[in-house]
Amino acid sequence: MSSLSEPEVLSARYLDDLQPGDRFTSAEHALDEAQIKAFAAQFDPQPFHLDAEAAKATLFGGLAASGWHTAAITMRLLVGGGLPLAGGIIGAGGEISWPKPTRPGDVLHVDTEVVSVTPSRSRSDRGMVVVRSETRNQHGDVLQQSVYKLVVPRRPA
Repeated sequence: MSSLSEPEVLSARYLDDLQPGDRFTSAEHALDEAQIKAFAAQFDPQPFHLDAEAAKATLFGGLAASGWHTAAITMRLLVGGGLPLAGGIIGAGGEISWPKPTRPGDVLHVDTEVVSVTPSRSRSDRGMVVVRSETRNQHGDVLQQSVYKLVVPRRPA
């Protein structure tokens, strides 16, 4: 059974409200075997995501969520209040890695830090924010690391 706890209510932040070092923590999402298999069946149908028994003989040594499933949950947690940006989370590029597999029973949350804030030189209504996010499980293990460049609007005049 999936659970997405409600995030603490934070007002949306504009470019002008952000500075390097700002930190945000998302709500949580509990992941189970059924979710892993359903996502994999539709988007990443490999044995280590679909069949717990077959997964034992793979590099993962057991059922593991697709990295793209972890990324999708991360996005949902960020959109759900884990990164309260005015205008939404609008990506302009980034990097992602999965240092450890996500497993059934993991309860995920995302810790995000603002790395840089740069007003646009050509568009006075926006700028670029770079954030570093770590998706962690209930034990504090980092399951996904990512750095995103995001387009963030400036506060309206």
